[in-house]
Amino acid sequence: MKLPLFETPVQAGFPSPAEDIIERKLDLHELLIRHPASTFFVRASGSSMKDAGITSGDLLIVDRAEPARDGAIVVAIVSGEFTVKRLRKENGVFFLMPENKKFPPIEVTEDCEIWGVVTFVIHKCTP
Repeated sequence: MKLPLFETPVQAGFPSPAEDIIERKLDLHELLIRHPASTFFVRASGSSMKDAGITSGDLLIVDRAEPARDGAIVVAIVSGEFTVKRLRKENGVFFLMPENKKFPPIEVTEDCEIWGVVTFVIHKCTP
């Protein structure tokens, strides 16, 4: 489904004069999904990634075809449980790093599997 796209950016500071011109249609599927056959949506739960802007209830777009690189936010399976963390390599060892100081890093071992790379986070704005 294609939705209207206003090409004029919305100011986050002082307001600018409104422009009522829709310049083209935008397909969110085209914008957000690079590999349709390997892309999944999952909901985040918990607060271990709050400092990365991922909060409980956010919708994560996860691409299993994207390579998991140092610094990427990934969905991993650790001892049979799904988790979302930032992948870091330190001294040749990979870790799943939380973005909340209340949680410890997790060393990537044989019981860990990188399931996919988070490519977008859809966060609902609440009043």
